[in-house]
Amino acid sequence: MNLFGVMDVSASALKAERVRAEVVASNMANAETTRTPEGGPYQRHHVVFESEGSNNSFGHSLMSQMNVDAFGSGLNGGLINGLPGSVMASNATPGGVAVTGVIADQSAPLRRYDPEHPDAGPDGFVAYPDISPLTEMVDLMGATRSYGMNASAVQAEKNMVTSSLDILK
Repeated sequence: MNLFGVMDVSASALKAERVRAEVVASNMANAETTRTPEGGPYQRHHVVFESEGSNNSFGHSLMSQMNVDAFGSGLNGGLINGLPGSVMASNATPGGVAVTGVIADQSAPLRRYDPEHPDAGPDGFVAYPDISPLTEMVDLMGATRSYGMNASAVQAEKNMVTSSLDILK
């Protein structure tokens, strides 16, 4: 690995954790969404990571089982295409991390009795997304800490390069 290889690996992880935080924010924002363009309540989304440069892809295997292609279209309505910027790796960094896709959680919606709600069924129950704010906050904290650790790694490498240049003076 060259001098800047570590920085490339950390940069790929920073990009992946940013996507993870955006997906968690989307889940939290839609925790009470009972009607989507696809019909039914919003479904919680998960980010699938894989190491770049690997031949066996867990993410591709998982998404093929979920009937979702690499760009996140299919069951989840293409959430990954709605995220800003390019989240798919265009140039793989060996040892880095890549976002393979975003998949929808297939758990059953929560049913709450609310006959006054416009989306209530004939029995008076409304289907709500199965999203726990506590779970989403834990996921967001994990993404934030991972992002911070990778930013620290970039800063440490910058300090080492600066120190090396100072020694050469």
